[in-house]
Amino acid sequence: MLRPFELRCGCGVVAASASAAIARGLVGSGPHGRSLPPPAHGRDSTLLPPRGPQSLVPSRQFLDIYQVINKAAIEKERARLSDELNRGYFADIQEFNKHGGKIAMANKTIIPSMAAMKFPDLEVNLSDGRSLRLPNHSLEAENLTSEEAKPSASLLCLSFRANSQVMTESWSAPFMNAFSASGKAQIYEVSFIDSRLLSLGPIKRMMLRILKKSSCPQWQRVYSFGDHYEFRKKLKILNLLSGYIFLLDKYGKIRWQGFGLATKEELSSLYACTSLLLDEK
Repeated sequence: MLRPFELRCGCGVVAASASAAIARGLVGSGPHGRSLPPPAHGRDSTLLPPRGPQSLVPSRQFLDIYQVINKAAIEKERARLSDELNRGYFADIQEFNKHGGKIAMANKTIIPSMAAMKFPDLEVNLSDGRSLRLPNHSLEAENLTSEEAKPSASLLCLSFRANSQVMTESWSAPFMNAFSASGKAQIYEVSFIDSRLLSLGPIKRMMLRILKKSSCPQWQRVYSFGDHYEFRKKLKILNLLSGYIFLLDKYGKIRWQGFGLATKEELSSLYACTSLLLDEK
C-alpha cells in the first residue's frame, strides 16, 4: 500500500500521493483494481477547449462602447461647466443693469410657419400636483379630440428668477383681457425651479401647495422642477434675470417672441399676431 506524504499549509494538513502513484495506475482505478484508460480527447471528452483570443471579443466591444459613451458624457459635462462659468450670476447682473431685461425688441410681424421653430417639450406641474407637457396641451383634453384640445394660440411666459415674474405679467395680463372671450387662446406662466433639494418629491409636493395658484382655466400658473440647461440651450436663453415670452400656434411652433417688460408697441404687435393665429384654419 502506498504511503502518502504530508504537506503542511497553514493550520491544515494536506495529504498528497506521489507522482509514482499515477504511474502505477492507482489514480482512476476501477472497482476491481484495474486501471482505467485516460479520458479520450475525441467527442466523448469532457475537457473544455482552451479559451482563445476570439472569446474576449464581445467583452472588448462592450468596453469600447462603454468608453465611447462615457467619454461623450464627460465632454458634454465639461462643455456645460465651461458655459456656466462663462455665464455666471454676476455676468447676468452686469448685463441686466445695461438693458433692464430688454434683451431685444419683440417681433413686429408674425414668423411664417415654414420658418418657425418648434418649442421644446417641457414637463410642468400645476399647484394641485397634476403634470402637463407643453406645448399643445389643454386641460380640457380629456373630453375633446386631439385637434380640438389644441388652443389656436398659446402665450408661454417663462421666468427663471423671481424678479422676472413682474416682466412676464406685463404681457400675460393684457393678453388675457384681450383674448379671454375668444376661448381659443391659452396662457401659461411658467416658473422654473432649478434647486435639486426643492425638486425632491416630498419638498416638491409641499411647495406646490403654497405656491401661487391659477384663478382661470385659460390662465395657468405652472412650475417646472429640475435641471433646465438643455431646454435653455435649445431656446438660446442666457440671461436668467429676464423674462421670455413666446407665442405658439396650434402646432407648437414659435410664431412671435418678446423679452423683458412689455411696451405698448410690442403689445400691439402681439395682439395682431395672435389675431392672425386665431383666424388660421
